[in-house]
Amino acid sequence: MKVNFFNKGVRNKFWVYFSVISGILSFILLFNVFPEDYKDYLKCFGYIIFILLIFVYFAIWIRANYLTNVKIDIDGSTVIIKSGDLFSEDGFKVIPFNEYFDTIVDENIIASSSLNGIYINNHLTTNVQDLDDFIIQKTDNDDVEDANVNRKLGGKALKYKLSTIFVFNNFILTAFSKFDSHNKAVLTMPEYIEFLINFWDRVNRVYAQKSVSVPIFGSGITRIKEHKNIRDEDLLKIMLWTFRLSEMKFKHPAKLSIIIHKDKIGKIDLFNFKSTELGL
Repeated sequence: MKVNFFNKGVRNKFWVYFSVISGILSFILLFNVFPEDYKDYLKCFGYIIFILLIFVYFAIWIRANYLTNVKIDIDGSTVIIKSGDLFSEDGFKVIPFNEYFDTIVDENIIASSSLNGIYINNHLTTNVQDLDDFIIQKTDNDDVEDANVNRKLGGKALKYKLSTIFVFNNFILTAFSKFDSHNKAVLTMPEYIEFLINFWDRVNRVYAQKSVSVPIFGSGITRIKEHKNIRDEDLLKIMLWTFRLSEMKFKHPAKLSIIIHKDKIGKIDLFNFKSTELGL
């Protein structure tokens, strides 16, 4: 179980139910609500309440372990963390690309199982060349880091700054990861945090009061240098922390949804996010 039986959040939620029930019992005993003839049944009633409280605690604990979605409030913005399919969400869907915005799905530059590989193969409503042309046309020179990179293993030569975004139909494409000489996606932790802070600010300029859905950035083949064993739950906390620090604010009914792959939801303690309401 991902939530410990004696988890503080579980205990705090249980004490809420306990306080209500004990308050009702105290009222009954204090004001002698039960007639004298029924006093003998009061002890049995107490045992029933005790057993009921045990079941309540177990129910809270089991539910905490099987939560698949939570809704939290961050400075007035609604943030939903849930298991699901990013491509089925309403509003803008964010697709992380590498710093070159490569579009070749060949299992070397882009893996077909990656999020941008799935996007290009299954959800691109036009041909790849149209997408490449669109990116070139919308390129701002301030977003370009290097204009003529010699890449031995193929791919585009134009390198963009991390967090650069392009809005293409209902998708926000963003430069998330750096590529090494072997076309492996890598980032340092400072780069990861800088990406997130800049990314929220850029999205704030283009989202046009629509809901935005994002994956857990880095929860795939991207390697965080010196943090090889970092958990998805830790990445999620960093995402939420940087969102709170940013200028980004969603006005109702727009919201931010962070979509977790169904195979990974079992390893993330969503109950903790809800019970602490992001006291990071």
